[in-house]
Amino acid sequence: METFNDIIQSNKPTLVDFYATWCGPCKAMTPIIQQLGKELQSTARVLKIDVDKNPATAARFQIRSVPTLMIFKNGNIVWQQPGGMDKNSLKNIILKYV
Repeated sequence: METFNDIIQSNKPTLVDFYATWCGPCKAMTPIIQQLGKELQSTARVLKIDVDKNPATAARFQIRSVPTLMIFKNGNIVWQQPGGMDKNSLKNIILKYV
């Protein structure tokens, strides 16, 4: 089974949505994240990380607010943004790293 570290080490861009179940904006982002996961599955990976269930991972990446979106490639953070955004803008950002 792949670990989080294995996944972010990939040369495929990996969008990580750091979220919390109690967060309203996070809930609004869920369908967008799911759609992008399906649309981009051949070129990128998409993960959701619950900060309450994974506090060590959230601390490691200094997540201060949710949602926080990050794109990893080859183990490096290549883009990050706190807060949500619309699907097309997020898709275009991910595709820059393919």
